[in-house]
Amino acid sequence: MAMTDGAKSHWNGRRVLVTGAGGFIGSHLAEALVHAGASVRAFVRYNSRNDYGCLEFCDSAVMEELEVFTGDLGNPEAVAGAVEGSDTVLHLGALIPIPYSYRHPREFVTANIEGTLNILEAARRFDVARVVHTSTSEVYGTAMTVPIPEHDALHPQSPYAATKVGADQLALSYRRSFETPVVVARSFNTFGPRQSARAVIPTIITQALSRDVIELGAISPTRDFLYVEDTVSGIMRCAQVDIALGEVINLGTGVEVSVGEVVDRVLRLTDREIPVMTTEDRLRPAASEVHRLIADRSKAKALLDWEPAIDFDEGLRRTIEWFEGFLSTYKPALYNV
Repeated sequence: MAMTDGAKSHWNGRRVLVTGAGGFIGSHLAEALVHAGASVRAFVRYNSRNDYGCLEFCDSAVMEELEVFTGDLGNPEAVAGAVEGSDTVLHLGALIPIPYSYRHPREFVTANIEGTLNILEAARRFDVARVVHTSTSEVYGTAMTVPIPEHDALHPQSPYAATKVGADQLALSYRRSFETPVVVARSFNTFGPRQSARAVIPTIITQALSRDVIELGAISPTRDFLYVEDTVSGIMRCAQVDIALGEVINLGTGVEVSVGEVVDRVLRLTDREIPVMTTEDRLRPAASEVHRLIADRSKAKALLDWEPAIDFDEGLRRTIEWFEGFLSTYKPALYNV
């Protein structure tokens, strides 16, 4: 949804830390905050190449306005240094690839639970005015209720989802125990430009643009796909609205689309006819597959006055157009775990 003058004035001059700023959603969020007039510190994981991840796709004018802070969320001293001086913390930093969580679950505990603990402790120490902790629809597991309300039972079906449940509950406990000004933004399946090919839509698009077959796991599961600009606007609203404090808020469209339908739409938009092959290594373990995820977004509408502005087909068109220009940066022949 378009940013109003009131929203821009809220951010003008505000000191904002974005963790996970080198990631897909984080880079779009940091960019939007710069455009809104915020003073943005972008927390990215250190590497000796000074590679800032998806921030590298931002305009040079945006990069000039960012303060890039390198470190590791698992290091409490680094996190404290990043949080100090911030009015608002938008915590997106996490380890997220589900297949990788089957291989190395301990890394997810460190990044997602310990990293969130470090953020919350630093927010207490430096009296931060607002912390928005980003969650994931994966915490619900296969839906018990459709569409899924925020009070639905949590049923994590992967080590990744389990660590996000832990992080969410830790954040909410700090609100109850210490009055830490926390909001939990629970986004459904975000997609758009810059996304890693570990996610299903980029996997389909990159293969459709470059190969003679599309290799996937299960194509029957359904998801609620939210375009990245809408996810960003929802997270920003969570940081603005006082009645959101202490709440968990779904960010989704309420529209259900199967993986198979995504393939059909991508092939139509790219004017290609190629077969789809199910490969064993791309299938989740049977009890870990999440079959349906669809958001009940009524709470976001009521508390945030937020609703998505970009429909799925328009978002898909924009995403394909971006990937056509950056296909060389991807490796479509490989399975991105």
